Amino acid sequence: MNNKRSELTHGKEGISVGVGTVQFVLLADDPSTFVTRVVPFIDIELAGIPNDRHYGLLRPADSRQKIYKRGTPVANRRQISIVSEEECALIAQKMNIPEVRPEWLGANLLVRGVEKLTELPVGTRLLFPDGTGLICEGENLPCVHPGKIIEQVYEQDGLRKKFVPAARKKRGIVCSVEREGVITTGDTIEVVRLS
Repeated sequence: MNNKRSELTHGKEGISVGVGTVQFVLLADDPSTFVTRVVPFIDIELAGIPNDRHYGLLRPADSRQKIYKRGTPVANRRQISIVSEEECALIAQKMNIPEVRPEWLGANLLVRGVEKLTELPVGTRLLFPDGTGLICEGENLPCVHPGKIIEQVYEQDGLRKKFVPAARKKRGIVCSVEREGVITTGDTIEVVRLS
């Protein structure tokens, strides 16, 4: 899609830099695991996805927020996790396995057509047909947990160690909610950079 000026619903001007499609909508509603399951739609509130493990306006600081004492309440910038079909295929190729499914990565959305999703700049907006708006908070850095799941699925020792290097710059993004709404499988996503 050509870069075009679009007037956003909140009145700021932005540059549309791409359009994608939601392939799957997923929910992490089992407290015993980060693995998600496919659902037809997800409600989006300012605190995230109700009943999802990452729901909340605040979360305790962990190894990602080293400037705060562990456990200190901080803004939740990991409310929603998004991966792309194209990048999952590249991870699978690097790991020499048939596929990497979004459920195994704990993703809430699998999208298609958003070029270099993981490299979207912080602050990029993702807008959905009903007006739902997400803010890209940055790359979802790869960790060993999805690698363990992939190793279990394929019953192949050593895959957990391959995941982190294979998923660098391909693991997707985490987002916070800017505007509430509903996201459904098949929705289009407009990728907007504020000018």
